[in-house]
Amino acid sequence: MTESNMTLIDLLQKHDDGDFLRAVSEAVLQTLMEHDVEGLIGAGRYERGDGRQTYRNGYRDRELKTRMGALNLRVPKLRQGSYFPGFLEPRRTSEKALVAVIQEAWIGGVSTRKVDDLVQAMGLSGISKSTVSKLCKDIDERVHEFLDRPLTGEWPYLWLDATYLKVREGGRIVSVAAIIAVAVNTDGRREIIGLCVGPSEAETFWTEFLRSLKARGLNGLKLVISDAHTGLKAAIRRVFDATWQRCRVHWMRNALAHVPKGQHTVVSAAIRQAFNQPDQKGAVDVWRHVADQLRPRWPKLATLMDESEADVLAYMAFPAQHRTKLHSTNPLERLNKEVKRRADVVGIFPNEDSILRLIGAVLFEQNDDWQSQHRYMMVEAFSQIDTAQIDPLLSITTQAA
Repeated sequence: MTESNMTLIDLLQKHDDGDFLRAVSEAVLQTLMEHDVEGLIGAGRYERGDGRQTYRNGYRDRELKTRMGALNLRVPKLRQGSYFPGFLEPRRTSEKALVAVIQEAWIGGVSTRKVDDLVQAMGLSGISKSTVSKLCKDIDERVHEFLDRPLTGEWPYLWLDATYLKVREGGRIVSVAAIIAVAVNTDGRREIIGLCVGPSEAETFWTEFLRSLKARGLNGLKLVISDAHTGLKAAIRRVFDATWQRCRVHWMRNALAHVPKGQHTVVSAAIRQAFNQPDQKGAVDVWRHVADQLRPRWPKLATLMDESEADVLAYMAFPAQHRTKLHSTNPLERLNKEVKRRADVVGIFPNEDSILRLIGAVLFEQNDDWQSQHRYMMVEAFSQIDTAQIDPLLSITTQAA
């Protein structure tokens, strides 16, 4: 049994009173690291599964100085990639934001048991309201400057995705959506351009959010990629003259729900024939042919294909060099995992401002990382976008998907 898995009784028996708090802190932080690594790997220790990304590769010793003295920690290593816990790094904006949210919840008396443990382990129990207020103010200024910055140039592609978080509201715990907006400009660079917290199934919410992006300078928009949120399509038509692409991955999951599990592989392979076509006309022809083949056995699936043809195949009207990144919200998957990893540490946010503070700080740093990378899309292909060639069947309707 490792120290990270020891109970408090085990720790009491092993250490005297002077070492007890330090031993508990080591155990808590060790447990946090183990959970972090399991999330990166996609599987637990000795666990087999298709979701596994890499394997463990031992540990390296690190010392963390705290008010209770030096803590001796063992940082897990990976065979591929790297892992280093945030509390051992020089505190970046996102780490400060995480500490601020934890402190705010603890001081306000609305923290969970997990947050209480973190406060004690990190030596933060002596904090004051004025200290937390100053820390929050400093972070909020940087985050809002990033989220409210003006947008220049043209942005042909926009991805929207929602991450659902828990927050205290009026004495209740409710679920809210943190909407993240990522766009690519005609220089081939992608940027995180917006974050908003609210109900993801309300047209007024989507309209207000899109209008705020437009007011900041989001121009030249041709395609919006997202999941099928109620009210979003109507909001896009109201604010932008753009086409909507329904996330192909999420659509396929919904489609296969109409088919017995044993037939999933065959049916999905048949539908994907349309995605492998070189142009839009070929994709539409194959799509309709497959729908007719499936109709006798699974009429509900065929009807779904009829109704969603325009939304799922919208990306086929755009340059072939860009299509691999236009058919779904998968390009945001890694970003969402990072957001969830930080949010899971808090569990329940004390208020919506704390969500914007923490998630905004994570997005701020991720956006900086993106700017140091190569172009996300081929620049030359943007000249191939011709709105005159976009089939009328791809025009947006107000019917919710």
